[in-house]
Amino acid sequence: MGAHNDFGKTGEQMAVDYLVKDGYSIKRRNYRYLKGEIDIIAQKGEILAIVEVKSRSVDFLQDIGDTITKKKIKLLVRTADHYVVSRDLDVEVRFDLFIILKDKGGFTMEHIENAFYHF
Repeated sequence: MGAHNDFGKTGEQMAVDYLVKDGYSIKRRNYRYLKGEIDIIAQKGEILAIVEVKSRSVDFLQDIGDTITKKKIKLLVRTADHYVVSRDLDVEVRFDLFIILKDKGGFTMEHIENAFYHF
């Protein structure tokens, strides 16, 4: 596995650890449906958070917003809908972004709730 894949997995684990400490229960990781994949599905109360994790090195930093395309949002919405409907859940669904940046000093993290809305 490449170093970038290792960093991605480390980033996802950091996001999971953060969410658990913040009171979320982790329902699924890397949930797939058709061509879509949700990095983390977490729940806190009646809110189901669909969390997209973006791990980047500051050396290769780009505008993170550019990575969340309309196509990506469509895949996330369809995959989240499948998860909710197949389990007959009655929850509010929210789409979050978790950003992890790595530099020589370590990591910085940011959890953005309601980072984007479905169309």
